[in-house]
Amino acid sequence: MSLVLVVVIALAGLVVVFTAVWAWQLKTANAGMVDPVWAYSLGAVALLYGVAGTGAPLGRALSALGGLVWGVRLGAHLWRRNAGKPEDARYRALREEWGDAAAAKMFGFFQVQVVVSMLLSIAFLVPSYRDEPPATGWALTAVAIWIASVVGEALADRQLQRFKADASNHGKVCRAGLWRYSRHPNYFFECLHWVAYLALAIGSSWAWWSILPPVLMAWLLLKLSGIPMVEARMAETRPGYADYMRTTSALIPWPPRRESQ
Repeated sequence: MSLVLVVVIALAGLVVVFTAVWAWQLKTANAGMVDPVWAYSLGAVALLYGVAGTGAPLGRALSALGGLVWGVRLGAHLWRRNAGKPEDARYRALREEWGDAAAAKMFGFFQVQVVVSMLLSIAFLVPSYRDEPPATGWALTAVAIWIASVVGEALADRQLQRFKADASNHGKVCRAGLWRYSRHPNYFFECLHWVAYLALAIGSSWAWWSILPPVLMAWLLLKLSGIPMVEARMAETRPGYADYMRTTSALIPWPPRRESQ
């Protein structure tokens, strides 16, 4: 299938999906389910590109499988976290800020998610449409990065889930496992995940496009919807979080500094 046609199909599909989720949140007054749908839908786009792509089979298979498994794993985690729960504080804050215009602005916000997904999907598109297969060394590097990132993110998610499940930890700051070395180890591994597809693209004349997804994800998490929104709320509501911010790396796992006295 031609590259243009497959991109149009992906774009149309995402518009339909996110519009449906927007309509759903109108009834439920809970926009949190957009998170798992985002992961699931982007995994589906990876599969679409891999199946419909005209590139070498190895690049298509690795990008499709990598994106699909990542999307299913993350989507399932986010679904369990959000389903049947109160609306995520990030979306609740936006709803309160927008007031009577919340419905219209939320629709625009969801369509921005479509744009972000299409830009991130470049990671899957380039390996799926490059004529030559990735060099063996780069393919192995991509697989190693992918395994480290997906396993690392799953481990971080599980450690936080276990911490929250213990009633004695209510109101406390999680410093268990990877969270001792990074305030957001899940975000670190999420950023790392997108680097795997850059490795698959190296050697292609379009490889430079593959730089965009990891840079975009890092910017979103570091500057926009990730760390800034989460930490603004946590610093206000969680005793000890301000000290956690002073002693612990924001993103890259690193030995913590000595806590202030």
